[in-house]
Amino acid sequence: MPSVRPATPAHPFLDHDGPIPIAHRGGAVDQPENTMAAFQNAADLGYRYIETDVHVTSDGVLVAFHDATLDRVTEYSGRINEMTWVEVAKARVRGLDGTLAPIARFEELMTAFPEMSVTIDPKQDSSVEPLAAALSDLDCLDRVCIGSFSDKRLRWFRERFGADVCLGLGTASILKLRLASWKFPFGSLPGEVAQVPTSTRGVRIVDERFLATAKERGLAVHVWTIDDAAEMGRLLDLGVGAIMTDRPETLRSVFVERGLWY
Repeated sequence: MPSVRPATPAHPFLDHDGPIPIAHRGGAVDQPENTMAAFQNAADLGYRYIETDVHVTSDGVLVAFHDATLDRVTEYSGRINEMTWVEVAKARVRGLDGTLAPIARFEELMTAFPEMSVTIDPKQDSSVEPLAAALSDLDCLDRVCIGSFSDKRLRWFRERFGADVCLGLGTASILKLRLASWKFPFGSLPGEVAQVPTSTRGVRIVDERFLATAKERGLAVHVWTIDDAAEMGRLLDLGVGAIMTDRPETLRSVFVERGLWY
């Protein structure tokens, strides 16, 4: 089956020849997740696409971090949106091998890798306005895609930036796309990318029907988070538009073997 990538990309973020390899959180297995060390490792491997998440501190600093609290991956505890940047910056993200790395500011990430395309998930409503302001200040809408489970947050970005922003589909829109693939009647969907797991709660999402329906609607399909080489190959054979992984070296090897690496 051919790639679901539209012949004419709906946004510059999607302007890539063939399926896209994406380092999820920079590569959460190889380096402390969402840190400059992880993003640098992805860049060193040759990645041009990464994924990250953002939260905002109590004094308005946007940070690349997945959880609402520091507890899971650092030696500190507390909610990021209730702490100042000075307090948050004291924490160190712990990698799976025990390596420690500082928490990265979003602006630091975007300026350090000016050629990198970035999928960004604003994890809370409080992150939306600071992220929008940062994207405007950095003039980088052409190389980002906003993804979220929240349809409301995604609508806010569309209202703010119009067609200049690349958007994923929220949970409700993904459900509509899945139902449309089963011939339920649904109109247009508000986004350019369906960012999905292969299945959820025992329900298969990514299959030939889903991909064909997405292609008919001009939507790319980006699948997360795939760390097994055989599954990566299966999804590429199906024709997905991108694969996100916590194991960037593994995904790179699969792409190289298939002649798909840049």
